[in-house]
Amino acid sequence: MRLILNILWFVFGSGFLLAIGYGLAALLCFLLIVTIPFGVAALRLAVYSMWPFGRTVVSRPDAGVASGLANVLWVIIAGWWLALTHLVAGVAQCLTIIGIPFGVANFKLVPVAFWPLGREIVKLD
Repeated sequence: MRLILNILWFVFGSGFLLAIGYGLAALLCFLLIVTIPFGVAALRLAVYSMWPFGRTVVSRPDAGVASGLANVLWVIIAGWWLALTHLVAGVAQCLTIIGIPFGVANFKLVPVAFWPLGREIVKLD
């Protein structure tokens, strides 16, 4: 079932478009040499936004104050518009009955897009 949902998400649920958005954010972060770790996080989130079903995001216990401060910089560079993209896509998808699961998946991605550092993506199994 997860495979079917992931394929439908990629084709109809804006998975491809969101991955492009994360890829552009990663490119921007790679260009600003200091923010290369943010680019790596953006690429990790691009893969997660393409195939979100069957995985979840958990807080890393070893994340400290530095990741919290880095998240503030992330919000300024790319986080706010990526979170807004997920929010708008989620609302648009919830307008139809078929799109509700995709809208809920987009709403789950909003906090991750806004505050990604200090978290990791794990499989549900």
